[in-house]
Amino acid sequence: MQKKILTYLQLPPGAEPPKLDHLSPFLAIVLAEEEVDELWQAEICRWLVAAGCRYVLAWGKDCEAWHDMVEDAALEAFDYEDVPDEHKLIATWHEDEEREEVFWFAKHRAAHPSHSFKATVILDIASVGRKDEIEQEYSAA
Repeated sequence: MQKKILTYLQLPPGAEPPKLDHLSPFLAIVLAEEEVDELWQAEICRWLVAAGCRYVLAWGKDCEAWHDMVEDAALEAFDYEDVPDEHKLIATWHEDEEREEVFWFAKHRAAHPSHSFKATVILDIASVGRKDEIEQEYSAA
């Protein structure tokens, strides 16, 4: 069995995102701890899609908006035409769930019809990082 890669990435609102192409295709958990500018949010959603994210679980502030925007970014990448199966993006939002439940779902239930994910990216939209706390919580799920 191939070992799965977990990448924690703390991204303060407005920050420039790093390259993640080497993880493609991957699943992302967006922890939206802070409100963000809508233009930056759209930029981050386009970046996720371009980097090879094919499944997004959005949790936290405005998680439904993150869901909608990443779905739109995925359609935009193909000029709102038919998206090939291997590029289809699945997005969910988890407004009324505990973070631990989202982690459990990501590890045990999230599935894509065209991909078996080798990597999970936890994208922590927050001014202050909490890598150890989040990684321990994810590990325990």
